[in-house]
Amino acid sequence: MGGSPGEDVALPGMPRVARPRKPPKHNERLPAEVDSVATVAVDVPLPHLDRPFDYRVPVQLDEAAAVGTRVRVRFAGRMVDGFVLARSATTEHTGPLGWLDKVVSPEPVLSPELAALCRTVADRYAGTFADVLRLAVPPRHARVEAETLPAEAPGSLPDESPAPGGDGWSPYPRGPAFLDALARHQPAHAVWQALPGDDWARRLAEAVRAAVDAGRGEVVVVPDRRDLDRLHAACLDVLGEAHVAALAADLGPAERYRRWLSVARGHKRLAIGTRAAAFAPVHDPGLLAIWDDGDDSHAEPRAPYPHARDVLIARAHGSGAALLVGGITRTAEAEVLVRTGWAHPVAAERSTVRERAPRVTSIGEDDRQLLRDPTARAARVPSVAFEAARAALAAHHPVLVQVPRRGYLPAIACAQCREPARCRHCHGPLGIPAGTGDVPAPPTCRWCGRPATNYRCPACASPRLRATVVGAGRTSEELGRAFPQTVVRSSGGGSPILDTVGPAPAIVVATPGAEPVAEGGYGAALLLDGAALLARPELRAAEDTVRRWFAAAALVRPGPQGGRVVVVAESSVAAVQALVRWDPAGHAGAELDARTELGLPPAVRMAALDGEPEALRDLLATAALPEGAEVLGPVELPPSTRLPGADDRTERAERSLVRVPRRAGRDLAGALGAAQKVRSARKEREPVRVLLDPHDPM
Repeated sequence: MGGSPGEDVALPGMPRVARPRKPPKHNERLPAEVDSVATVAVDVPLPHLDRPFDYRVPVQLDEAAAVGTRVRVRFAGRMVDGFVLARSATTEHTGPLGWLDKVVSPEPVLSPELAALCRTVADRYAGTFADVLRLAVPPRHARVEAETLPAEAPGSLPDESPAPGGDGWSPYPRGPAFLDALARHQPAHAVWQALPGDDWARRLAEAVRAAVDAGRGEVVVVPDRRDLDRLHAACLDVLGEAHVAALAADLGPAERYRRWLSVARGHKRLAIGTRAAAFAPVHDPGLLAIWDDGDDSHAEPRAPYPHARDVLIARAHGSGAALLVGGITRTAEAEVLVRTGWAHPVAAERSTVRERAPRVTSIGEDDRQLLRDPTARAARVPSVAFEAARAALAAHHPVLVQVPRRGYLPAIACAQCREPARCRHCHGPLGIPAGTGDVPAPPTCRWCGRPATNYRCPACASPRLRATVVGAGRTSEELGRAFPQTVVRSSGGGSPILDTVGPAPAIVVATPGAEPVAEGGYGAALLLDGAALLARPELRAAEDTVRRWFAAAALVRPGPQGGRVVVVAESSVAAVQALVRWDPAGHAGAELDARTELGLPPAVRMAALDGEPEALRDLLATAALPEGAEVLGPVELPPSTRLPGADDRTERAERSLVRVPRRAGRDLAGALGAAQKVRSARKEREPVRVLLDPHDPM
C-alpha cells in the first residue's frame, strides 16, 4: 500500500477518514517561508574565495539567522564559520543551494555598516574580507552573551554627569567652530595641533561631549594603554560612566567582549581604545578621532596591515561622521588631508604658542662641550644641557632626560676610525651591557649574544672602542654620579614605565614614549643623542624624531615660567629648527614636499611585495598594474624576515616596490588583489605578502 504523509487512506469495509497532515520531522529541512536565502561571508582566507556565498535557510533557523549573526555552514566538504550578511527571497546561483547548518549565536555582531567598512578596508589594502573581520569582530564568549546587560537609555547624558568646560578649545581659533559643527551633525574634518602643556585627553573628551549631546556615537583611538587610561579618566570626568566603553587587548577575552557588546547593543555611545577600536560598532557615529597618528602602534601587524587613521577616514566617508586627527605634531599624511582641503587645520595663533612653549636650545654633539666642565664630562652631557638641568633642580623642579635607546652602551664603534663594531661570527652589532659591580662587561653581540673578547677593528686594527649611543641604563648611572644628592628615576628601557611623577626635584631618565607627566611640568628636558635618532635608515626617521622630541618638550613648563629644553643635535638640521621654532606643521609641509620630489608616500601610493624571487616575478607578471606604475627592486630582505606560510627551506626573501600616483592607488590595490586571487586559484605554494602604503618601504 502506497501513499504520502497526510493522504486520505480507506481500509476495506471501513469508511474513508481524513488523517491530519503530519508536521515536518525534526531533521527534515524545509526552507523558510520568507527570505529563505542567506548571503554568508565564510571564514576562508583563500583570496580566490573572497566573496559571499548563498545558502538556504531552514525553517528551524529562520528566526535565529538574522543579519549579522554567526553561523556554521558546509563549505568544500567541511564545516566553517561565517556571518550572515543579508537575507533575500531569491538567489543568482543557478544550481541547488547548500543549507545553513547552525546558528552559533543569535547575537547580531556584524552590522551592515561594519560589514561595508570591512569590505572597504580589505579592498584598499588588497586583502581579504575574512582577514579584516578577524580584526573587527572579537571572538565570541558564550557566557558573556548570556549575561543580561543593564538597560540604559542612551538618548541623553545622566543627570549627575558634570558639564564640559566651555573654554578648553578657545585658544584654537577654529576649535569652537568644530565643536559647533559636531553639535549640528555636520561632517566636519579637522587636523588638530595641540598646544604644549595642553590636556589633550580633556580636549578630546570635550569634543566627544559635543557629539554625545547631539545624540550621536563616537570612536576615539589612541596608541597605547597609557594614553587610553588617561583618556578614560578624562571621559569619565566629562561624560560620566554610563556612556564610556574602554576597549583594550589586555582586558582578557571575556571583559573585552562584554564591553564590545555594550557598544554593539547601543548601551554605550562612546568607544575608546587602541587600534582595533577603529572598528568599534557604535550606533550612528558622529565623531571619529585618532590621537598621535604618527605612532607606529596604530599600524596593524596582521594582514592586511591597515592603519587606524585610514580605517577612520574610510569610515568617515561611508558614514558621514566628523573626523578629528590630533597630535602635538603633524604627520605627512595629515598634511595631505589639509592641503587637499578635505580637512581644516585647528591650531593656535603663534603668539599663544610662544606663551605656552618652553625655550628650546640646540647644541651639537661636540666632545669639546664635555671638556669645559669635569662634572658634565662624567655624565657625558654637554655643559649647556648640564647647566639647564642644574638650574631646574635648583628651582625645585624635576628634569626629564630623554635617551633614544634602552640598555647600557647599545651601540659602539672603533675609537680611532669610527667604524661600527660588529661580531666576527654573525656580523651583528656589538654593544656593552651593564657590568656587575666594578667589573666592566665585555662587548657582546646583540644578535647572537657571543662576547667579543680581544676585539680589534678590522679596518684599522685598533683595540679601542667608543660609544655611539649611550643607553638609558648608562645615562642613569652617570647622572646619579654627577648629581649625588638628587633622586634619579628611570621609566622604560627595561624599567617599569611611570605614568606620573611629583613636583619634587628629581631626574627622570626615559626612553621615547615612556616619559611620565610631571605635576606642574618639568623644569627642563634634555634630549640626548639626536644624531642617532636622525641617522636611522628609515623613511620616517626625521618625522618620528620630531614627534618624539615634541612629545617630551610638551611636558616642560612654559618658557616665561623658566621651562627650558636642550636638544643635543646640530642646529642646522630641519628637525631641530622645527623644535626651536615650535613649528611642527611647517616641518610636516617640508617633509611632504621632500617626499613629493622623491616620489615617496604619502605623495604617491606604494605597495611593498615580499616573497621568494620566483613568486615575486610571478605576481608582477600576473598583475595588470595601472598605467604609469613603476616597479622598483627587488632587494634582499634581512635573513630574519619570515613570510606568512613560507617554508623554511625556501630561498632568501626579496622585496619589490610598486609606485603609482595617488589617483591610481585604488587601481593598484585592485590589480594586486586580483593577482593574489589568480595565484590562490592556481594553488601556488610560495606566498607573497602585499603591504599597501607600508610604514617603512625601505
